[in-house]
Amino acid sequence: MASQPADFSDFGGSSGAFVEAQYNRYRQDPNSVGEHWREQFSRLDLGSVNTGGPSWARNDWPPQEMDELNQPLDPSWLTVADKKQETRPTAADASDPGVRASTLDSIRALMMIRAYRVRGHLDANLDPLGLQDREPHAELEPATYGFGPEDLDRPIFIDNVLGLEYASIREIIAILRRTYCGNVALEFMHINDPEEKAWLQNRIEGRDKGVHFTPEGKLAIFNKLIETEHFERFLGRKYVGTKRFGLDGGEAMVPALEGIIKTGGQMGLKEVVIGMPHRGRLNVLANVMQKPYRAIFHEFRGGSANPEDVGGSGDVKYHLGTSSDRDFDGNLVHLSLTANPSHLEAVNPVVLGKVRAKQTIKGDSDRTGVLPLLLHGDAAFAGQGIVAECLMFSGIRGYNTGGTIHFIVNNQIGFTTSPQFARSSPYPSDVAKMVQAPIFHVNGDDPEAVTFVTKVATEFRQTFKRDVVIDMVCYRRFGHNESDEPAFTQPIMYQAIKNKQSVTSLYRERLISEGLIDEAKADAMLKDFDDMLEDEFDAGENYKPNTADWFDGRWSGYGRPDEEKGKARRADSGVAESALREVGKTLTFVPDHFNIHKTLQRVLNNKEKMFETGSNIDWATAEALAFGTLVLQGYYVRLSGQDSTRGTFSQRHAAFIDQKTEDKYIPLNHLGPGPHFEVLDSPLSEFAVMGFDYGFSQADPKTLVLWEAQFGDFANGAQIMIDQFIASAEAKWLRASGIVLLLPHGYEGQGPEHSSARLERFLQLSAEDNWQVCNCTTPSQYYHILRRQMLRNFRKPLIMMTPKSLLRHKKAVSDLSELGPNTQFHRILYDDADIGAASDLKLADDDGIKRLVICSGKVYFDILEERDAREQSDTYILRIEQLYPFPKSALSEVLPRFSNLESVVWTQEEPKNAGAWLYIKPFIEEALDQSGSPVKHTAYAGREASASTATGLASVHAKQQAKLIDQALSL
Repeated sequence: MASQPADFSDFGGSSGAFVEAQYNRYRQDPNSVGEHWREQFSRLDLGSVNTGGPSWARNDWPPQEMDELNQPLDPSWLTVADKKQETRPTAADASDPGVRASTLDSIRALMMIRAYRVRGHLDANLDPLGLQDREPHAELEPATYGFGPEDLDRPIFIDNVLGLEYASIREIIAILRRTYCGNVALEFMHINDPEEKAWLQNRIEGRDKGVHFTPEGKLAIFNKLIETEHFERFLGRKYVGTKRFGLDGGEAMVPALEGIIKTGGQMGLKEVVIGMPHRGRLNVLANVMQKPYRAIFHEFRGGSANPEDVGGSGDVKYHLGTSSDRDFDGNLVHLSLTANPSHLEAVNPVVLGKVRAKQTIKGDSDRTGVLPLLLHGDAAFAGQGIVAECLMFSGIRGYNTGGTIHFIVNNQIGFTTSPQFARSSPYPSDVAKMVQAPIFHVNGDDPEAVTFVTKVATEFRQTFKRDVVIDMVCYRRFGHNESDEPAFTQPIMYQAIKNKQSVTSLYRERLISEGLIDEAKADAMLKDFDDMLEDEFDAGENYKPNTADWFDGRWSGYGRPDEEKGKARRADSGVAESALREVGKTLTFVPDHFNIHKTLQRVLNNKEKMFETGSNIDWATAEALAFGTLVLQGYYVRLSGQDSTRGTFSQRHAAFIDQKTEDKYIPLNHLGPGPHFEVLDSPLSEFAVMGFDYGFSQADPKTLVLWEAQFGDFANGAQIMIDQFIASAEAKWLRASGIVLLLPHGYEGQGPEHSSARLERFLQLSAEDNWQVCNCTTPSQYYHILRRQMLRNFRKPLIMMTPKSLLRHKKAVSDLSELGPNTQFHRILYDDADIGAASDLKLADDDGIKRLVICSGKVYFDILEERDAREQSDTYILRIEQLYPFPKSALSEVLPRFSNLESVVWTQEEPKNAGAWLYIKPFIEEALDQSGSPVKHTAYAGREASASTATGLASVHAKQQAKLIDQALSL
């Protein structure tokens, strides 16, 4: 029986009194205490307990007695590192009052040690401004454990818990306060893994542990601080009033980042991918990435970061990325800083996806060769949900990267919002506890401490492949940006900052007091750097970038499209039928003794018939053939999204699941050696997963990367990623991507959240040849467009409106021959009756066509069915399969066929203020004019304008659908 609540509340906070009172109650009545206390006290009476206490610590106490935050008196206070071999005194010894007193002293001391591990951070010296007014925590006071002033200097047996067999309370407190309550504070007791806890504890805890640097190391830190602070001062002096989001107040970050790179390089790290916000970015570019100062000064003068012949619209300086190689002690580490928008933390999943791709390319299966390093602001880390979404990736197959190092520049403010209004948790880092990441809090005014914790954090990440967080508490000297007046909202904080010495000045005084440097040497170091900046400033006036790196490395051989915008840009995407049948055989094979679902077996039987007859290839089969043939050609395919393995509509079945064992069999991974197919059921996230896959596509143009939404509407949750990265990254940052977004779209009466993929939004964002927006109607078209995506020598994102009802529509099928040699994707498809497919109606000759209906997607089959039923042989239906880049030339070529047109109608299922209507109308009318058509204007057939994407009432949907089809055939 567990202890009753009264057992704890009756004895207040004094651990010593509590234990002794529990023992006295037990002696009077053993049943008056919980069973675990009974067990321990009975062992004490029998002489079977270690006088030091650690060996009998248990991990299986009831939950009521395991609350480490509220009940630090629980006998499970020890970590694995504390547990030693038992030494058992005799029963006679245990009955001695002196032995019992010594045992209780050990128990109390160990309880106090554990309390410091759990709560020491609450008394740490973390705020360089000294504004945090914290009362000493009672659980960290010796008196709480029954130790008075007279007890502080007598030896107590602690069994090497702090590296000491015996120690006085004074010695114990000194070690604990230096370890957990100084300028560094570690939170790690929330971690479940005993090995990880023991590693951290052993790394920092003990008499000889702590922050130690050689004279050379200290001088290196000081030199980096000079570069960091004086670069910011130089910019502030030369460009008065210009926003730069300087690092003033957080300068210790720069030597700390170099500590990560150096330590990582010593532990096998070859590459670091960095994502960060505005603050300090220019400093990281200059002093970590080693971008030439003259290049940065050139950009401040208004010059471009890109060579003149590259183009692009560009972006502000504090969004730009770069890459470089750094050599530390003979270890070469490649660094890449990912370009990002102003949307805080949005770059995080992109970095993680890039790292995962690089690890895959390099065969870095243990994930120690490539590291994601994410820098954060305190308010953003606590406030932006994307942070939690990305932390969630840390242990998920297909998305983990072997641990991320998170570095929080804790300004103690978010723009003008103080922490008490910005979060409900004590620290901005608390969200990381959900993945049991260790959290190092550190005072930003102590650059040695900051650099030390980054080294430990890097060692932890490389050892355990887990996320780790560094929370550097600092301040912003000039507010949110250099034109801000922060005293409007934080007058007390900024009065303290106004009177505060800089980090560099404080460290300079420290090194002088240690005798490491003198005033003259410090002044000379400052002058040398300032003189160098002046020279670089002058050189910046005539600086011209001479390379563009976006088609280097893995992207070598790729470039911009050679043809003019809007041209066909075809690819030889057809495949020999023998290869198609080989893939088909693999798709329908079931291993012996595999317990397949009976319904899925019927699906596979139907697929076998498709390959036997060469007809009725459906959407999912065409997709699998596209994937399989790409794999056979040496490409890698990564499909990820919510329920992507089975498919939201049970159409894909990319993996078979054994009905008895739940073992998984993925047919496409049995096509042979080499690159393979990966299908992932993602976390229930859009923003982070789409960003991850986008980052993967940026790093590897040789992988077909597809992100699939459950329903197209759900892409709303990733709109930042679409707007700020996928649509515009090439224009802003010269970064290409071939990502494919699969967005189920179509009006089948499923309501406002399961109908529209918001096609209009993608078309509104379409410009400067930034991507492709398509709405295919046949499996062969889908097959070709997926293969085309990889077979051309350039990459553009592909936005695919994928179907729902067409997945099994009897007319939305293709013949195997349509996937074979000499076949390709067509941007415009003719009327089925015109080409003798899926229609029994005989159309009038071209000069007898009076009505031209133009549409895109699933609505084509609805119009076709009704047109044929009405036998309107004078009506021709034309499908636009690729909406952007708009196939104006192809449309202009077909229109002259119909010289006697009386009306041209654009038909769509979406409301008038949505869909393609507003985008496509001018293109159609321009083509009509250029072709000399007698019709100059386009009529509209579709739903009325609506605030909601679709009705939720089936009866209303049916009426709307019937009306728009009638309009299409009668206007």
